[in-house]
Amino acid sequence: MFRLVLALAVLAGVAGYFAVQYDSTGGGAPHCTVEAGGASYAMTPEQAGHAATIAAVGTDRGMPQRAATIAIATAIQESHLRNLDHGDRDSLGLFQQRPSMGWGTPQQIMDPVYAAAKFYEHLAEVDGYENMPLTVAAQEVQRSGYPEAYAKHEADAQLLAAAFTGNAPATMTCSGPGPQRPGDPEAVKAQLVKVFGPKVAPRTGSAAGTHGQAVGGSDGAEIALSVQERRRGWELAHWAVANASELGVERVSYDGVAWLAGQNRGAWVRKAPGRGGSDDPRNAGPHDVRIFVKR
Repeated sequence: MFRLVLALAVLAGVAGYFAVQYDSTGGGAPHCTVEAGGASYAMTPEQAGHAATIAAVGTDRGMPQRAATIAIATAIQESHLRNLDHGDRDSLGLFQQRPSMGWGTPQQIMDPVYAAAKFYEHLAEVDGYENMPLTVAAQEVQRSGYPEAYAKHEADAQLLAAAFTGNAPATMTCSGPGPQRPGDPEAVKAQLVKVFGPKVAPRTGSAAGTHGQAVGGSDGAEIALSVQERRRGWELAHWAVANASELGVERVSYDGVAWLAGQNRGAWVRKAPGRGGSDDPRNAGPHDVRIFVKR
């Protein structure tokens, strides 16, 4: 009996060892985390992508971070940041908006960009919303049967809004295996323009370095985004990481650091030992966000 228990303990230890080793390289089930100031919020890549899109649509409309906080808290309460195709009566989408109440067609409401834009459109009509308690501002838009329910999500929404508006650099990470299928650079560019507006002006280039070698170990197609403001750069970089699983993104670099899918537990890292040069994506400066899409 003792030998059996000992053998099981050894097997458990070996399994635990390999689990830790696998996770340390970014393996395991995909998940995303925003962590700053001792607070953290964990979510699936789907939820992270929706939170990033909600924030981006707000900044594209010139809305302040407070508006993004209100919108994200509302979406956490209404759908847990999932794009639901069902709900109470005819409620749909991230914000559980109702076609019968004039929010749009079902197809429109199921588009996260449209749904977020409609939320902000109504929020902007609320006089003084920035200085209101969050739950009051959200209720002015939603007209929910549970008007106090939004308040409990305020701290989490503040954390996510700071990261996804770019005001909290390098605080958002996603770990798990890298993309399982090739991405489409043109589709990524189209989504960037849809979410951030035409001024984002993504450019498609090659991930090959000056000697024909793939920079940073990537042979993917490169999308370059020029930015003049560091906050804007981190907004774009965090959005790309949040949507990496969906869009086939394997690497994002900005501000001298890089995120690599399936590596480093999803953390942002500075250039790897032994690498260097201006063509290394991890040396990207404050005016250049680079997104590498798996071929």
